[in-house]
This record gives sequence, structure tokens and C-alpha cells, in this order.
Amino acid sequence: MKKSSRRDLGTIGENIAIKALKDRGLKILWQNFRCRYGEIDIIAKDNQEIVFVEVKTRKSGSYGNPEEAVNSAKKKKLRFLANHYLALNYSVVQPCRFDVFSIILDSYNQPISMEVFKNCF
Repeated sequence: MKKSSRRDLGTIGENIAIKALKDRGLKILWQNFRCRYGEIDIIAKDNQEIVFVEVKTRKSGSYGNPEEAVNSAKKKKLRFLANHYLALNYSVVQPCRFDVFSIILDSYNQPISMEVFKNCF
């Protein structure tokens, strides 16, 4: 089986997360929102709440759980990016939250572990 690049792995994880979020009733507003400051993996809407989702995908847990890669610097950057997105797209304050979607894949890129950490920062 061909070894996946980091980008491929990220795309696979994001697609798995999008399906799971849709299955849970969330509306996907944007995948890979990019601006000069960085990128947000997924922006969704859960009822009236805007949800900023960081997806972390790994092939194993040997270097720790995927969600552990969302450190304080990453959280700070995501908050900044979310504020930028909100300022561009909404004229009034929107309720929002930050979720982390943690996925571990097997050698066939199928999820063996998936966990969502809702409103985690």
C-alpha cells in the first residue's frame, strides 16, 4: 500500500470528520478556510452556533494521541483565525465553539479510533 503524505493524511481525516459531523446534524460551511494568517480545517454550524473544527489524523498513537498536537500556540492561532473569519462573514456577534476531531487510521486509511472533543478551548 502506498504511504500517505501528511497532506493526504490530513485530507483523509478531514473527509472522515465532515461525514461524521454531517451525520450528527451539523451543516458544513467551509472546508479549509485559508487566509494570509493560516487555515481552519472545518467550519460548521450546529443550530445557531458556529463550530471551528481542528482535525488531527495519525496512523498510530506512537507519538501520542492526535489531539495532543493542539497545543497552546495552535489554540491561540485558531482563536485568531476564527475571529478573522467571523469579522469577514458576520456583522453581529455569533455564538461559537472550538472542537478537536482526533482520528487514528489503520494501514488502509480506515478509522480505528475517532473522538470529538467538543468546546475544548
